[in-house]
Amino acid sequence: MSIQERATQAKQAQIRCASLSTAAKNTALEAIAAALLEHRHKIESANQSDITRAEQQQLEAPLLKRLKFQGEKIDQACQGVRGVAGQSDPVGVVLSGRELDEGLRLFQVTCPIGVIGMIFESRPDALVQMAALSLKSGNAVLLKGGREALETNRVLAEIIAAATEAAGIPAGWIQLIETREDVKTLLGLDRHIDLLIPRGSNQFVRYIMDNTNIPVLGHADGVTHLYVHSRADIPMAVELADDSKNQYVAVCNALETLLVDASVAGDFLPPLKERMDARGTELRGCERTRAYIEVKPAQPEDWSAEYLDKILAVKIVDGLDAAIEHINTYGSGHTDAIVTADQQAAEQFMNLVDSADVFWNASTRFSDGFRFGLGAEVGISTNKIHARGPVGLEGLVIYKWRLYGSGQKAADYSGPNARTFLHRSLNLEEPGEENG
Repeated sequence: MSIQERATQAKQAQIRCASLSTAAKNTALEAIAAALLEHRHKIESANQSDITRAEQQQLEAPLLKRLKFQGEKIDQACQGVRGVAGQSDPVGVVLSGRELDEGLRLFQVTCPIGVIGMIFESRPDALVQMAALSLKSGNAVLLKGGREALETNRVLAEIIAAATEAAGIPAGWIQLIETREDVKTLLGLDRHIDLLIPRGSNQFVRYIMDNTNIPVLGHADGVTHLYVHSRADIPMAVELADDSKNQYVAVCNALETLLVDASVAGDFLPPLKERMDARGTELRGCERTRAYIEVKPAQPEDWSAEYLDKILAVKIVDGLDAAIEHINTYGSGHTDAIVTADQQAAEQFMNLVDSADVFWNASTRFSDGFRFGLGAEVGISTNKIHARGPVGLEGLVIYKWRLYGSGQKAADYSGPNARTFLHRSLNLEEPGEENG
């Protein structure tokens, strides 16, 4: 079956998925979780084949770490699927209601986006998350994983398709594509696909954006910052820097640049270095940093680097305004945090830093759909469109305007005897109830 035929099949299935009941979708999600656990051995076997091949091909360490999908990761994926089932249904929510005139009522109601194409690298768990979120939001999905996860993705797509079809979901709602040539074809299917979500390197995401007319949601880089303010609790700042950087280095919300207020550099930098040395994390510092601790000299490119590795750039700044300016200059609009006991400084930081996620006295690693309570996520959006930050169910729906009339004509509201619009707000009830 060609990619266009698969996209056509997905579009036909999605029309029926849009009207599925919440109960039907939740039953299918539970079926996915149960099937993943039932076929754990098959998944792990396929994943081990992918890992062995990747090791032979000397895949980069961060990608290799993301590739692993065994044991606890499968359990977490199932927990995420069940978390999505526990979320409120995002489809059919009445966002606003207005009475245009007697018997003429207008409602803004959420609906699925349609057919979503997701292109991702190395992370089989992304396939499970995207499938669950797409199903709950009434969308169909075409999935293109990296070639390094080929066997794992095949098994996962087969298991999910079989489980949901048995649960009554229209066949074809989930499709897997596998080659680079398929991606080129996919990018041209703007009449079949409504949204693309790429997850990967900056170069990869930029390629997608530059070669399609399909709307793209996502982020290219995760150049994440933590600013240690002049009124920071020093032990807390060390702990948060450690967690933000080292809890899991190969992800987009891991800390890449640490900004330190000049007034606390002497107190903060020595214990920071001691902790990072213990973790095996390399520090690269500006000249002022190197006056306090022995580290490698930072180069200009370090301030905009996404390492995804045990490397951390450190820069001393003169105050809050300088920290904000640095972040807005070199950051990627992903996640940035401040450590301080000064609420006013924290609020100013969160107001002025132009990022999707801004935190006060918390690890940057909290920038995650599961931790936000979204059940799962399809990625982090740094776009300024309908969805920003961790994108869960609410980012996979749009809305339509539904007008309920009783024979009104536009001509009634023009001319010398024109009727006057009421434009009166309504309670957010079910639209159908308003018209009896």
